[in-house]
Amino acid sequence: QVQLVESGGGSVQAGGSLKLSCAGSGKISRMCSMAWYRQAPGTEREFVSSIMTDGTTNNADFVKGRFTISQERAKNMVYLQMNSLKPEDTAVYFCQACRKYWGQGTQVTVSS
Repeated sequence: QVQLVESGGGSVQAGGSLKLSCAGSGKISRMCSMAWYRQAPGTEREFVSSIMTDGTTNNADFVKGRFTISQERAKNMVYLQMNSLKPEDTAVYFCQACRKYWGQGTQVTVSS
């Protein structure tokens, strides 16, 4: 059984930074992509960033160089460094593995 646990969320002021972590356990294939999604109240979950096993990344347009995804596959860890945070980044951030497993999410709140 695959488990994903996010951490690192919190409350920051606009312009601040946070680093999210996702710890995976269970049978996660080393070939799986890992990704971050987010969901603000009253909205649908949206893609933020993904990383392939070879390190290839893909980012949503709104990331615009502010967020960086990274990984330590040997430890089943994926990270999201978020800089220059804006109030509109406020959401629950979810980790995804293999395009089908989800964590429980971690809240990020950015105040103006």
